Amino acid sequence: MSCEYFNVKKTSSEAILKEELQTFNWNEVDEYPSFSLCDSSANKQERKQCFETILTTHITNSLQKDTIVVSQDIEDTLLLQLQVSETGILSLVNLKVDSLTNHEIPNIKELLAKGLDSLPKIFPAIKRGQQVKTEFKLPVIIHVN
Repeated sequence: MSCEYFNVKKTSSEAILKEELQTFNWNEVDEYPSFSLCDSSANKQERKQCFETILTTHITNSLQKDTIVVSQDIEDTLLLQLQVSETGILSLVNLKVDSLTNHEIPNIKELLAKGLDSLPKIFPAIKRGQQVKTEFKLPVIIHVN
């Protein structure tokens, strides 16, 4: 008879944490960032769509309030790289804009930042019960004539 069934392998909490962190899919969150208006959406994908729609609509409305004067027609798709912090603060990380648009509307980044500042409260993304920082890209179509 042997009592090897009772031998316990000792593992440290750091080893368990390291192993657990390696199993995470860091590119996917349990809940996307959202606005309170999106709470009624049934599933994760609908809440994501709601968040993006509200964000795009708000930015578009903010740009339409400003008088933008250009010397030639502009039809461009801006690519905004946005970040929502763990506390729900939205910031513009990067902006990809065509050189013609940048030449015609040199203050486009400031106009976009002003629109982002007036957004309603954002609830941050959730991963395993914790609020986490997320980054995403949002295309915004701009048409000025």
